[in-house]
Amino acid sequence: MKKNMGEKDRVFRLFLGTLLLVYGVVFLNPVGIFGLIPLATGLTGYCPLYDLLGIKSFRFED
Repeated sequence: MKKNMGEKDRVFRLFLGTLLLVYGVVFLNPVGIFGLIPLATGLTGYCPLYDLLGIKSFRFED
């Protein structure tokens, strides 16, 4: 799978995903499940929406 996300983008998504999951667990709120999306894209470095829109925040070609 090609990467289409840069380092800062990935770190931000990992932080956001973790924050949402923790929020969901602490406050027993189902919104926390949405934290899995940025967490998964941050871990893989690939965002399907970026691919669909032709956006690339990754600097170098594979």
